[in-house]
Amino acid sequence: MAGSSFGTIFRITTWGESHGRGIGVIIDGCPAGISLSEEWVQTYLNRRKPGQTRYSTPRKENDMVTIESGVFDGLTTGTPISMVVHNETQRSSDYSEISSYYRPGHADFTFDTKYGFRDYRGGGRSSGRETIGRVAAGAVACALLNELGITVTAYTKAIGSITATPASPDISSLIEERDASPLFLPGKEASDAAEEYLKNTMKQLDSAGGIIECIISGCPAGLGDPVFEKLDANLAKAIFSIGAVKGVEIGSGFSCAVANGSENNDAFLGMENGRANKATNHAGGILGGISDGSDIILRAAIKPTPSIFREQQTIRRDGSPVSVQIKGRHDPVIVPRAVVVVESMAALTIADALLVNMSARIDRIREFYH
Repeated sequence: MAGSSFGTIFRITTWGESHGRGIGVIIDGCPAGISLSEEWVQTYLNRRKPGQTRYSTPRKENDMVTIESGVFDGLTTGTPISMVVHNETQRSSDYSEISSYYRPGHADFTFDTKYGFRDYRGGGRSSGRETIGRVAAGAVACALLNELGITVTAYTKAIGSITATPASPDISSLIEERDASPLFLPGKEASDAAEEYLKNTMKQLDSAGGIIECIISGCPAGLGDPVFEKLDANLAKAIFSIGAVKGVEIGSGFSCAVANGSENNDAFLGMENGRANKATNHAGGILGGISDGSDIILRAAIKPTPSIFREQQTIRRDGSPVSVQIKGRHDPVIVPRAVVVVESMAALTIADALLVNMSARIDRIREFYH
C-alpha cells in the first residue's frame, strides 16, 4: 500500500489498523532541541479519544502514547521520532457480520475492489483510528511552531445547520469557549442548540455532519510556491486526506463565486514587521499559493457518520442485494473528535512548509552559513 507518508522535510508515516495491536507514527526531519514529552502529545490525543461525551462512541480507549525514539532528556534529538498507542478494547466480533457485505458510506467496496481483500474489523487502515498517528505527529509539529510564535486553532464551526457564535474573535477566548463545549462549538447558546439537534438525530437512529474551522496565526509571509506546491493546495490535500472530509475552503471560499472583484479583493493598507496589513482577509491569508502574513483561515466539511442504526440497503460481495442494520459502537457525529485532527494536519503542513522555505533565497542561506 502506497500513500501512508506525508510531507517533504518534516515527513510522517502512519502505521497500524483499528483492530490491530496498535497505531503509530514515525516522524523524519524534526529539528533537534525542541522540548517534547509524552504528556504534551497526550493532551492532543485526549481531545480525539472516544467515550468522553454522549455524542461520541461509547468505546473506551485510554489511547496512551509512548515515545519510543527521537527524544532524550526532554528534547528532540534530530533522529526519527517513533510513537505508538496500543489498542486496548477491540471487539472484533462486532464486525464479523459485515465481512459478507459493503456498508453504505464506508470504504468497504472501494478497498475490496482495489486490493481484493479488506480488514473488515472497523475498517482497518480506513478507520478513523488511523488519525491517532496524525494527531501524535501534529502535537510535535505544534511544539515546533510554538518555538516560532505560530499557533494553530481549530473548532467546531457548525453541526448541521447550527453555527457557532463565538463571543470574541480573540484566539485565547475562542479556545476557552471551545473547550467549555462538549462539542467544541464556541457560544453556549449555539452549543446547547447543537446538543438538542443531536439528541433528536440520535432518537431517529441517524447521524449528523458539520464544519470545522481552523485559524493559523503568526505565520510569516512567503510560505508555499506558486505552481504545484501552493500552500493552499497542500493544506487542502492535508485536510482532504482525513477520511470524513468532503469539502475544503480557504478564506471566503465558495462565497467568492458570487462576489465582485471590488468586494473580494483585500485592500493593502501598509507594512508592519514584514507583514502586509489588509482591510479584509477574503484570501484567507494566502495569495498566489504563498502566505501573505495574515491569519490563514480554512474550513472543512465533515460528512455525517456513515455507521447508523437505521435499516439500509446495500449489496453482498457477490453483488446480491441485502438490507442491513449496522451494529457496534459508533459516533453519532464525528465533528468534535475531528477538530484536533484538522488542527494537526494543518500544523504538519505549515511545519513542513517552513523547513522547505529555508532554501528559497540565497541571501538567507548565505546568512545562515556565515
